[in-house]
Amino acid sequence: MSKSFGPFRLKPLMVERVWGYNSLSPWYEFKSEKAIGEAWLSGDDCVIENGPLAGKTLGEAVTSSETPLFTGKERSPLLIKYLFPKEKLSVQVHPDDADAARLGNGAEAKTECWYVLEAEPEAAIAMGLKPGTQKDAVLAAIHDETLESLLEYPKVAAGDMIYVAAGTIHAILPGVVILEIQQNSDTTYRLYDYGRPRPLHLELGMDVLKLTTDAGKFPAKAIAGGTQLISVPHFTVERYELSSEAKSFANQGGEYLVTLKGEGKLVSDAGEVELVAGELVVVPAWVESYSLQGSATVIRSFAG
Repeated sequence: MSKSFGPFRLKPLMVERVWGYNSLSPWYEFKSEKAIGEAWLSGDDCVIENGPLAGKTLGEAVTSSETPLFTGKERSPLLIKYLFPKEKLSVQVHPDDADAARLGNGAEAKTECWYVLEAEPEAAIAMGLKPGTQKDAVLAAIHDETLESLLEYPKVAAGDMIYVAAGTIHAILPGVVILEIQQNSDTTYRLYDYGRPRPLHLELGMDVLKLTTDAGKFPAKAIAGGTQLISVPHFTVERYELSSEAKSFANQGGEYLVTLKGEGKLVSDAGEVELVAGELVVVPAWVESYSLQGSATVIRSFAG
């Protein structure tokens, strides 16, 4: 299969998490007896909703295509998802590219960013260690169940973009809804979990933990027709407000488009696809250009 299909939309995959909600309204009309914490928008198991590959997963589309969907990539390079924390997420850390290569055994690098969509007054995240904290103090605090006292807690508001460099100790806290864009990896080393009966990964986590990183709020900047929220080696994320006038784009080697709200459509020589709030459209690399039209807020992401 090669260049035989155009842009396609994926059905969100609801993922159970102990810290999530039973209802995701108003973001999704979805209820569950189990707590749902994440809606994966570009997971390998997300199902294609339109076109000749309808019913197949994104992972199947990538592996069955003779021409790469994403230039130079054997798999979908980014995992994009909504996070809905009702309770604190575990305090955790992820390996960077060098550490993942060194560790092997299936470890995958995970640099990520968090775009804050909603935030209650005084909402905060846990991000990084207090200045001067050393690894021996971190390990002792984990055993003493006092690790939270060593973390920094920057406040966040809707519209903030947070860069989470791999190796940074962090946790998402209640009171926010976040769109997370990350390397397509689920390698997480849990350091602290507030007494929940889940395994910790202290040896690996302490190995990849970096005492200082450049994680933190990332300044937005105006670009032609929109806003660049972040651009780092692993990904670029942009925001566009669609109105009556169509916006045109040159494809950057395979892209992801998330419609936050509103509706519209993507038009290209390879076909059209409807933009649906809460869902993601993949633009394969061979679609050289496309335009967006309608009345919607769209997040455009592509790998670096």
